[in-house]
Amino acid sequence: MTSGNNGAHTPEDDDPFGYLYADGQANGAQPPSGGYGYPNSVNRVRSVGQRQYGQQQAQPAGYGQVPQQQGAYGQANAHYTAPETLPGGAPTTQQQAMPSYGGGGGRGRGPNTKGLLIGAVAVVAAVVIGIAVAMAGGDDGEGGDANQVDSSPTQTASEEATPSQGGEPEKEVELPTSDAKTMRLSPGVATASEVEGAQSENGTYVAGLNQPGASVTWTVDGIPEDGAYTLFARYSAAGEDQSMTLTVNGKPFGTKLSMKNYAKAADGDFAKGWTTTYAYPTLNKGTNTISVTCGDGDKCNVLLDQMWVKAGQVKN
Repeated sequence: MTSGNNGAHTPEDDDPFGYLYADGQANGAQPPSGGYGYPNSVNRVRSVGQRQYGQQQAQPAGYGQVPQQQGAYGQANAHYTAPETLPGGAPTTQQQAMPSYGGGGGRGRGPNTKGLLIGAVAVVAAVVIGIAVAMAGGDDGEGGDANQVDSSPTQTASEEATPSQGGEPEKEVELPTSDAKTMRLSPGVATASEVEGAQSENGTYVAGLNQPGASVTWTVDGIPEDGAYTLFARYSAAGEDQSMTLTVNGKPFGTKLSMKNYAKAADGDFAKGWTTTYAYPTLNKGTNTISVTCGDGDKCNVLLDQMWVKAGQVKN
């Protein structure tokens, strides 16, 4: 295949570059003037921007000539301006005006994020204040009191323990006390006052209990009610520890009445052996009899001063 015209000027047989070859030039090929290839060839290609809308079509410059510049620097050239940018051209999505925010009217400004942020903060603050007010005020509607916390001060323990003003406090019942002169003595037992330290009237005490069967009986009047009581006995023991039989309302007590030498007095020194012992008998309301006896196997070398009772089981 050789360059040049191979047919009767049909478009598909035109060689657009025939003027570049020697045989093409011999066959009359010319540089493009309104078209490519040979004279009278079909104008199949248009230069970019050649077709204009609403304007007179610009003529192309001749071969070897510089096309006339259509605009100054920074302005669009008519040959390379897209139809959309010319008057009457269809606008594109890129050419659509962007809405302005904040009333500035400037092109390309973003949304007013500062105003939106301030609005959001104001809404959140209003919600928080509303919740706080609701929690502080509570529900004033019907049935609201059931869920409210009682803020009134609670009654203290001292207030609860305050006695009522209408009555007087009960007086403690004074239980009976017996001394040597009020006790009933068995034969051979007598009162004396030679040894110092007795607390009965005139320093009187019961002596002579150190013999089998010797006893002293106290009739107790004025017991307020049945129950447990404590019997106290004041005595003097010197040297060896002693113990005697206790009888309550005619029945022996479960254990001996202990009369140990708690004062650690020397043998025969009764003035320094005064001390106290106790037992827990059950007494009846009203009158009771209490006896201290020197029974079999007892050690009874003691001096007896006083006896008394207290309610309950106590130690002093």
